[in-house]
Amino acid sequence: MVDILNAVLTDGLPAVEAACAEALGHGVHSDDVVLNILARQREPAPPANIMTPAALTLRHAPIADCARYDNLRKTN
Repeated sequence: MVDILNAVLTDGLPAVEAACAEALGHGVHSDDVVLNILARQREPAPPANIMTPAALTLRHAPIADCARYDNLRKTN
């Protein structure tokens, strides 16, 4: 119970109340579950994609040549 009350200081009362309601909705009343729900809500969104500058774009696409690898493996 103390951990949940401490979470009010960091996450705010509305977030803790929503996490408690979600846990009770699933039939669970453990503080670990409530703190886990709060932690999942705190996770940042994935970073935005960064566009590749034109200077770093490949001029010639690499060509897969498996036969070259096989030739290197041959022992004469």
